[in-house]
Amino acid sequence: MGWTKIVKDSFVLVGISVVAAFSVNFFSPVGIALVGRWDDRQGVVSARAKTDSAGDALAITDVKVAKQIHDSGKALFVDARSRDDYEEGHIQGAVSLPVGQFDEAVEAFLEQYPSEGLIVTYCSGRACDDSHRLAQLLLALGYPNVRVFIDGYPGWEAERYPVE
Repeated sequence: MGWTKIVKDSFVLVGISVVAAFSVNFFSPVGIALVGRWDDRQGVVSARAKTDSAGDALAITDVKVAKQIHDSGKALFVDARSRDDYEEGHIQGAVSLPVGQFDEAVEAFLEQYPSEGLIVTYCSGRACDDSHRLAQLLLALGYPNVRVFIDGYPGWEAERYPVE
């Protein structure tokens, strides 16, 4: 008789926890969308706020357009991936500013790169959110012209564009 009460109480606790979790998610402004179509062609796929769309006004969705911007020499390409990933290979001329080490690296970045001019962030492709997060951080710091190359390093490399 003791075990049945423990099992019954466990199921009740699990049930209450599940209902509470779904309720918090439903009412939270940054809750995870539980249903919907996730479309890689539109941009990043992530568990962001359910009101966010997969697309992004900052997004550069075409590798050829990113290459044209790169070739113009008027943009700074910034790699949001880890330093290890950057060192294994990156877009030619890009600088490293890992979003995971942003707080430690941002002062040096601010000193070296003025807020004028175009900055293009990128990471590991359309399913990577780091470039979007980095773009938002840079915009918040006063960089007015920031774009996100959503195909990132894999898209660039697939086209056999220059890498280092």
